[in-house]
Amino acid sequence: MGTSLISYFTMVAMLGVPSYGIRACAQVRDNKEKLSKTVQELLIINLIMALISYTAFFLLLWFVPTFREESTLYTICSAAILLNVIGVNWVYQALEEYSYITFVSVLFKALGLALMFLLVRNSGDVLWYGLVTVISSFGSAVFNFIRLRKLVNLHPCRPWNFRRHLYPIFTFFFMSVATTVYTNLDTVMLGVIKDNEVVGYYNAAIKIKTILVTLVTSLGTVLLPRLSYYYEQGKEKEFLSLVSKAFSFVLLFSIPCCIYFSVYARPVVEFLSGPGYLPAVAPMIILMPTIVFIGLSNITGIQVLVPTGKEILVLRSVIFGAVVDFLLNLLLIPSLGASGAAIGTLCAEFAVTLLQFWYLRKLLTSIIQTIEFKELILMIFAGSLVLWGLRGLQLSSLFWQLAVSALLFFGTCVLTLLICRESIVMSVVNKLLKTCEKPR
Repeated sequence: MGTSLISYFTMVAMLGVPSYGIRACAQVRDNKEKLSKTVQELLIINLIMALISYTAFFLLLWFVPTFREESTLYTICSAAILLNVIGVNWVYQALEEYSYITFVSVLFKALGLALMFLLVRNSGDVLWYGLVTVISSFGSAVFNFIRLRKLVNLHPCRPWNFRRHLYPIFTFFFMSVATTVYTNLDTVMLGVIKDNEVVGYYNAAIKIKTILVTLVTSLGTVLLPRLSYYYEQGKEKEFLSLVSKAFSFVLLFSIPCCIYFSVYARPVVEFLSGPGYLPAVAPMIILMPTIVFIGLSNITGIQVLVPTGKEILVLRSVIFGAVVDFLLNLLLIPSLGASGAAIGTLCAEFAVTLLQFWYLRKLLTSIIQTIEFKELILMIFAGSLVLWGLRGLQLSSLFWQLAVSALLFFGTCVLTLLICRESIVMSVVNKLLKTCEKPR
């Protein structure tokens, strides 16, 4: 409860800087003076917003009895607000310091796990639990801030120009708010219109979808700084090439996942949630195509519209999707329950993707021509044949049934791409071979 409450104050303190900061810093990464000035301006804006957030937070603790009773726990958790601000993770992402980010993240996750075993012994150790959670999730911020002086100049680079950042920052902020409302809308409406049992089925259906979407969309954060840099430098060829590779990656990853988890929805739900959650199978099958739509809209939105300064179009598309989701939920949930919410989500994600494709129709015409659709179709055909051949397979347990079928299906997909010498797969293979080569 404490971390959930603090997350809203953190969102206000950060505004849209985590997303905008990556683009803004990536565009001036080659000029240390401009980079230092940009970092200082954004950090000052964050510190001012953090002060406002803390003021509102402590007023809430003071005036609301429910929160005042747990004021110590909430105060400990509120350290996340300041740590998020001084952590300036967006600077490290903009400069593509991914090795450092991964190292400190793993270090503090391991530290948090060790402290959890040492300090949290029973339900009465809730304060220790809150402290360990903050250290594990945000402790690296201290290291980030100390190390920041190696990347930028920390002495004041006046005159500061805060106004130039305000419009994009607030656009990203409202985009974050709209996305938060939009992604939670189906669950909230299910709870209001139906009951907690139906919400439980729906949550079981979206469990695997959420994991797969996270894997697909993680590519966006990695590519954003490089794409922003290419766009700022006018390197159109490199920009289009990287976007094309991103499209190919999403299609090659998301479509097989969509097919496999649709065909094996029943055993997956039964394995992850138990036989009592079989009503979640239908919603899960309906939701699976959203993996493809979200993957594609993540490219058009985060990897194309954002680096080119058109984030307002992303905001419009998300609002449009939220409206579609709300109207369809209102219409379908009373009669179809969790399946109705799934249909609403599917149509909403399709609407967002379609609208962003319309915004980028001229650009996408040239990109689509570079995608290797023949290899993609052959992969889908070969994988589907394997699933058809496995349709009567019954093993001793659900685990082995899923493990064997997944190994054969995804193995066939990869093998087909290797035989066809698909460019992305071959580039990965070549890099692995170079890594394994012994120096002469």
